[in-house]
Amino acid sequence: MNKNLKTSVGNIYFSWKKTLWLYFIMIPVLFIDFSSVTIYDYILMFCLMVLTVGIGHSVGLHRGIIHKSYKTSKTFRKVSLYLFVLTGLGSPLTWLKQHYYRDYWQNRNDCPKYFQYKHSLFTDYFWNLHLQFVPKKISLYSIPKEDIEDITIVWLHKTWYIYYFGFMITIYFLLGFNSMLIAASLRTSTIILGHWYIGYASHKYGYSRYKIKNADESGYNDVLLGLISFGEGFHNNHHSHPGSAKFSMKWYEMDFGWVLVWILNKLRLISNIKTHKKTLKVNAVVHKNINWQLPWN
Repeated sequence: MNKNLKTSVGNIYFSWKKTLWLYFIMIPVLFIDFSSVTIYDYILMFCLMVLTVGIGHSVGLHRGIIHKSYKTSKTFRKVSLYLFVLTGLGSPLTWLKQHYYRDYWQNRNDCPKYFQYKHSLFTDYFWNLHLQFVPKKISLYSIPKEDIEDITIVWLHKTWYIYYFGFMITIYFLLGFNSMLIAASLRTSTIILGHWYIGYASHKYGYSRYKIKNADESGYNDVLLGLISFGEGFHNNHHSHPGSAKFSMKWYEMDFGWVLVWILNKLRLISNIKTHKKTLKVNAVVHKNINWQLPWN
Protein backbone atom coordinates (compact mmCIF):
# COMPACT_ATOMS: atom_id res chain seq x y z
CA MET A 1 0.00 0.00 0.00
CA ASN A 2 1.13 3.58 -0.65
CA LYS A 3 3.22 4.84 2.29
CA ASN A 4 1.46 8.21 2.11
CA LEU A 5 -1.79 6.51 3.14
CA LYS A 6 -0.41 5.08 6.37
CA THR A 7 -2.05 6.50 9.47
CA SER A 8 -1.80 5.76 13.18
CA VAL A 9 -5.58 5.92 13.62
CA GLY A 10 -6.45 2.89 11.51
CA ASN A 11 -5.51 0.44 8.80
CA ILE A 12 -6.12 0.97 5.10
CA TYR A 13 -6.07 -2.14 2.98
CA PHE A 14 -6.98 -3.36 -0.49
CA SER A 15 -10.49 -4.82 -0.34
CA TRP A 16 -10.98 -7.79 -2.63
CA LYS A 17 -14.70 -7.86 -1.80
CA LYS A 18 -15.25 -4.24 -2.91
CA THR A 19 -13.14 -4.71 -6.00
CA LEU A 20 -14.71 -7.97 -7.12
CA TRP A 21 -18.22 -6.59 -6.63
CA LEU A 22 -17.36 -3.40 -8.52
CA TYR A 23 -16.21 -5.19 -11.66
CA PHE A 24 -18.74 -8.01 -11.34
CA ILE A 25 -21.46 -5.41 -11.65
CA MET A 26 -19.74 -3.17 -14.22
CA ILE A 27 -18.42 -5.65 -16.83
CA PRO A 28 -21.85 -7.09 -17.82
CA VAL A 29 -22.85 -3.61 -19.04
CA LEU A 30 -20.72 -4.40 -22.11
CA PHE A 31 -23.15 -7.17 -23.05
CA ILE A 32 -26.32 -5.06 -23.07
CA ASP A 33 -28.13 -4.99 -26.40
CA PHE A 34 -29.10 -1.32 -26.44
CA SER A 35 -30.97 -1.76 -29.73
CA SER A 36 -33.49 -3.89 -27.82
CA VAL A 37 -34.07 -1.46 -24.96
CA THR A 38 -37.76 -0.59 -24.57
CA ILE A 39 -39.64 2.30 -23.00
CA TYR A 40 -40.52 -0.05 -20.15
CA ASP A 41 -36.82 -0.53 -19.39
CA TYR A 42 -36.40 3.24 -19.08
CA ILE A 43 -39.48 3.52 -16.86
CA LEU A 44 -38.25 0.70 -14.62
CA MET A 45 -34.78 2.29 -14.44
CA PHE A 46 -36.27 5.66 -13.45
CA CYS A 47 -38.58 4.17 -10.81
CA LEU A 48 -35.77 2.10 -9.31
CA MET A 49 -33.50 5.15 -9.16
CA VAL A 50 -36.14 7.12 -7.25
CA LEU A 51 -36.88 4.25 -4.86
CA THR A 52 -33.34 3.04 -4.20
CA VAL A 53 -31.16 6.16 -4.54
CA GLY A 54 -33.76 8.76 -3.63
CA ILE A 55 -35.61 7.06 -0.78
CA GLY A 56 -33.20 4.27 0.13
CA HIS A 57 -29.91 6.14 0.11
CA SER A 58 -30.38 9.92 0.19
CA VAL A 59 -33.55 10.24 2.28
CA GLY A 60 -33.49 6.96 4.21
CA LEU A 61 -29.91 6.11 5.16
CA HIS A 62 -28.19 9.48 4.76
CA ARG A 63 -30.67 12.08 6.00
CA GLY A 64 -32.75 9.82 8.21
CA ILE A 65 -30.60 7.20 9.88
CA ILE A 66 -27.18 8.86 9.82
CA HIS A 67 -28.09 12.52 10.33
CA LYS A 68 -31.45 11.97 12.06
CA SER A 69 -33.00 14.95 10.32
CA TYR A 70 -36.54 13.64 10.80
CA LYS A 71 -38.50 11.07 12.78
CA THR A 72 -40.20 8.03 11.32
CA SER A 73 -41.64 4.63 12.16
CA LYS A 74 -39.64 1.41 12.49
CA THR A 75 -41.48 0.13 9.43
CA PHE A 76 -40.39 2.96 7.14
CA ARG A 77 -36.87 2.75 8.54
CA LYS A 78 -36.72 -0.94 7.58
CA VAL A 79 -38.21 -0.30 4.14
CA SER A 80 -35.64 2.41 3.43
CA LEU A 81 -32.82 0.05 4.46
CA TYR A 82 -34.02 -2.66 2.09
CA LEU A 83 -34.31 -0.06 -0.67
CA PHE A 84 -30.75 1.05 0.06
CA VAL A 85 -29.55 -2.54 -0.37
CA LEU A 86 -31.09 -2.57 -3.85
CA THR A 87 -28.84 0.32 -4.89
CA GLY A 88 -26.07 -2.28 -5.01
CA LEU A 89 -23.79 0.01 -3.00
CA GLY A 90 -23.30 -2.71 -0.40
CA SER A 91 -23.89 -3.13 3.31
CA PRO A 92 -25.78 -0.32 5.10
CA LEU A 93 -23.69 -0.96 8.22
CA THR A 94 -20.44 -0.53 6.30
CA TRP A 95 -21.71 2.68 4.71
CA LEU A 96 -22.93 4.02 8.04
CA LYS A 97 -19.56 3.38 9.70
CA GLN A 98 -17.54 4.83 6.82
CA HIS A 99 -19.71 7.96 6.89
CA TYR A 100 -18.97 8.51 10.58
CA TYR A 101 -15.25 7.89 10.04
CA ARG A 102 -15.11 10.34 7.12
CA ASP A 103 -17.16 13.05 8.85
CA TYR A 104 -15.09 12.82 12.02
CA TRP A 105 -11.77 13.35 10.25
CA GLN A 106 -12.93 15.85 7.65
CA ASN A 107 -14.14 18.09 10.47
CA ARG A 108 -10.62 18.19 11.94
CA ASN A 109 -7.41 19.75 10.67
CA ASP A 110 -5.39 16.55 11.14
CA CYS A 111 -7.41 14.57 8.59
CA PRO A 112 -5.62 11.46 7.20
CA LYS A 113 -4.80 11.63 3.49
CA TYR A 114 -7.29 8.84 2.75
CA PHE A 115 -10.18 11.15 3.72
CA GLN A 116 -8.75 14.27 2.07
CA TYR A 117 -9.31 15.36 -1.52
CA LYS A 118 -5.85 16.71 -2.35
CA HIS A 119 -5.23 14.15 -5.07
CA SER A 120 -6.29 13.42 -8.64
CA LEU A 121 -9.53 11.96 -9.92
CA PHE A 122 -7.82 8.70 -10.92
CA THR A 123 -6.15 8.35 -7.53
CA ASP A 124 -9.49 8.87 -5.82
CA TYR A 125 -11.09 6.25 -8.08
CA PHE A 126 -8.62 3.68 -6.79
CA TRP A 127 -8.67 4.81 -3.16
CA ASN A 128 -12.43 5.18 -2.84
CA LEU A 129 -13.59 2.14 -4.80
CA HIS A 130 -10.85 -0.38 -4.00
CA LEU A 131 -9.52 0.42 -0.52
CA GLN A 132 -11.09 0.09 2.92
CA PHE A 133 -10.42 1.98 6.16
CA VAL A 134 -10.67 0.10 9.47
CA PRO A 135 -10.23 2.23 12.62
CA LYS A 136 -8.12 1.12 15.55
CA LYS A 137 -10.59 2.61 18.02
CA ILE A 138 -14.20 2.63 16.82
CA SER A 139 -15.49 4.26 20.03
CA LEU A 140 -13.72 7.44 18.89
CA TYR A 141 -16.44 8.06 16.30
CA SER A 142 -19.47 8.00 18.62
CA ILE A 143 -21.63 5.93 16.31
CA PRO A 144 -25.04 5.57 18.01
CA LYS A 145 -25.48 2.15 19.59
CA GLU A 146 -29.08 2.09 18.35
CA ASP A 147 -27.75 2.13 14.78
CA ILE A 148 -24.65 -0.03 14.97
CA GLU A 149 -26.62 -2.75 16.79
CA ASP A 150 -29.88 -2.30 14.88
CA ILE A 151 -31.25 -5.77 14.05
CA THR A 152 -32.17 -4.90 10.46
CA ILE A 153 -28.87 -3.13 9.75
CA VAL A 154 -26.82 -6.00 11.18
CA TRP A 155 -28.94 -8.56 9.28
CA LEU A 156 -28.55 -6.75 5.97
CA HIS A 157 -24.83 -6.39 6.59
CA LYS A 158 -24.61 -10.18 6.50
CA THR A 159 -27.14 -10.83 3.74
CA TRP A 160 -27.37 -7.79 1.46
CA TYR A 161 -25.93 -9.64 -1.52
CA ILE A 162 -28.57 -12.38 -1.22
CA TYR A 163 -31.34 -9.78 -1.55
CA TYR A 164 -29.57 -8.13 -4.45
CA PHE A 165 -29.11 -11.42 -6.31
CA GLY A 166 -32.74 -12.23 -5.57
CA PHE A 167 -33.70 -8.94 -7.18
CA MET A 168 -31.60 -9.77 -10.27
CA ILE A 169 -33.15 -13.22 -10.62
CA THR A 170 -36.67 -11.78 -10.27
CA ILE A 171 -36.07 -9.23 -13.02
CA TYR A 172 -34.56 -11.95 -15.22
CA PHE A 173 -37.63 -14.21 -14.99
CA LEU A 174 -40.11 -11.35 -15.32
CA LEU A 175 -38.49 -9.26 -18.05
CA GLY A 176 -35.59 -11.21 -19.51
CA PHE A 177 -31.79 -11.10 -19.55
CA ASN A 178 -31.33 -7.75 -21.30
CA SER A 179 -33.74 -5.96 -18.97
CA MET A 180 -32.00 -7.55 -16.01
CA LEU A 181 -28.64 -6.17 -17.18
CA ILE A 182 -30.18 -2.72 -17.50
CA ALA A 183 -32.01 -2.77 -14.15
CA ALA A 184 -29.08 -4.30 -12.27
CA SER A 185 -25.67 -3.89 -13.94
CA LEU A 186 -26.24 -0.58 -15.75
CA ARG A 187 -28.22 1.01 -12.92
CA THR A 188 -25.89 -0.08 -10.13
CA SER A 189 -22.77 0.81 -12.12
CA THR A 190 -24.23 4.27 -12.65
CA ILE A 191 -25.02 4.56 -8.93
CA ILE A 192 -21.58 3.40 -7.74
CA LEU A 193 -19.61 5.54 -10.18
CA GLY A 194 -21.99 8.46 -9.81
CA HIS A 195 -21.83 8.40 -6.02
CA TRP A 196 -18.04 8.22 -6.13
CA TYR A 197 -17.65 11.02 -8.67
CA ILE A 198 -20.13 13.38 -7.00
CA GLY A 199 -18.38 12.82 -3.67
CA TYR A 200 -15.04 13.67 -5.26
CA ALA A 201 -16.18 16.63 -7.35
CA SER A 202 -18.23 18.25 -4.57
CA HIS A 203 -15.14 18.31 -2.36
CA LYS A 204 -12.92 19.76 -5.09
CA TYR A 205 -14.87 22.26 -7.20
CA GLY A 206 -17.92 24.46 -7.10
CA TYR A 207 -19.14 27.33 -4.93
CA SER A 208 -19.45 27.61 -1.17
CA ARG A 209 -21.25 29.90 1.24
CA TYR A 210 -19.56 28.69 4.40
CA LYS A 211 -16.10 27.88 5.66
CA ILE A 212 -15.94 25.27 8.41
CA LYS A 213 -13.29 26.51 10.84
CA ASN A 214 -10.58 24.05 11.90
CA ALA A 215 -11.91 21.51 9.39
CA ASP A 216 -10.00 19.95 6.52
CA GLU A 217 -13.06 19.88 4.27
CA SER A 218 -15.90 22.38 3.85
CA GLY A 219 -17.27 20.99 0.60
CA TYR A 220 -18.67 22.78 -2.45
CA ASN A 221 -22.04 23.04 -4.17
CA ASP A 222 -22.69 22.16 -7.80
CA VAL A 223 -26.09 22.92 -9.33
CA LEU A 224 -25.91 20.19 -11.99
CA LEU A 225 -24.56 17.47 -9.68
CA GLY A 226 -27.12 18.42 -7.06
CA LEU A 227 -29.89 18.14 -9.66
CA ILE A 228 -29.01 14.59 -10.74
CA SER A 229 -28.11 13.25 -7.27
CA PHE A 230 -31.24 14.02 -5.22
CA GLY A 231 -29.42 17.00 -3.70
CA GLU A 232 -26.25 15.16 -2.66
CA GLY A 233 -24.16 17.52 -4.81
CA PHE A 234 -24.87 20.48 -2.50
CA HIS A 235 -22.06 19.47 -0.19
CA ASN A 236 -21.16 22.85 1.30
CA ASN A 237 -24.78 23.34 2.34
CA HIS A 238 -24.73 19.88 3.90
CA HIS A 239 -21.37 20.32 5.64
CA SER A 240 -22.54 23.56 7.24
CA HIS A 241 -26.03 22.26 8.14
CA PRO A 242 -25.51 18.49 8.64
CA GLY A 243 -28.73 18.03 10.61
CA SER A 244 -30.96 19.53 7.92
CA ALA A 245 -33.13 17.30 5.74
CA LYS A 246 -33.01 20.02 3.08
CA PHE A 247 -29.73 20.21 1.19
CA SER A 248 -30.71 23.13 -1.07
CA MET A 249 -30.66 26.76 0.10
CA LYS A 250 -31.56 28.80 -2.99
CA TRP A 251 -34.26 28.59 -5.68
CA TYR A 252 -31.76 27.48 -8.33
CA GLU A 253 -30.59 24.52 -6.24
CA MET A 254 -32.96 21.67 -7.07
CA ASP A 255 -32.93 19.05 -4.32
CA PHE A 256 -35.19 16.18 -5.39
CA GLY A 257 -34.35 14.45 -2.12
CA TRP A 258 -36.10 17.30 -0.33
CA VAL A 259 -39.08 16.84 -2.68
CA LEU A 260 -39.25 13.21 -1.56
CA VAL A 261 -39.02 14.31 2.09
CA TRP A 262 -41.93 16.71 1.51
CA ILE A 263 -44.02 13.95 -0.14
CA LEU A 264 -43.24 11.42 2.61
CA ASN A 265 -44.20 14.01 5.20
CA LYS A 266 -47.54 14.64 3.46
CA LEU A 267 -48.11 10.88 3.46
CA ARG A 268 -47.36 10.95 7.20
CA LEU A 269 -44.48 8.50 6.84
CA ILE A 270 -41.99 10.93 8.37
CA SER A 271 -42.37 13.89 10.73
CA ASN A 272 -40.49 16.45 12.85
CA ILE A 273 -38.36 17.45 9.90
CA LYS A 274 -35.31 19.61 10.56
CA THR A 275 -34.27 22.30 8.09
CA HIS A 276 -31.57 24.99 8.06
CA LYS A 277 -33.01 26.64 11.14
CA LYS A 278 -30.94 25.76 14.21
CA THR A 279 -28.78 23.23 12.34
CA LEU A 280 -25.86 25.50 11.43
CA LYS A 281 -22.57 24.18 12.79
CA VAL A 282 -21.08 26.33 15.52
CA ASN A 283 -17.78 26.49 13.63
CA ALA A 284 -19.35 27.35 10.25
CA VAL A 285 -18.50 30.89 9.14
CA VAL A 286 -20.34 32.53 6.26
CA HIS A 287 -18.22 33.97 3.42
CA LYS A 288 -18.65 37.67 2.67
CA ASN A 289 -19.05 36.69 -0.96
CA ILE A 290 -19.73 33.35 -2.66
CA ASN A 291 -16.45 31.46 -2.79
CA TRP A 292 -15.66 29.71 -6.07
CA GLN A 293 -13.19 26.89 -6.63
CA LEU A 294 -12.86 25.84 -10.26
CA PRO A 295 -10.55 23.29 -11.95
CA TRP A 296 -8.56 26.00 -13.71
CA ASN A 297 -8.06 28.18 -10.60
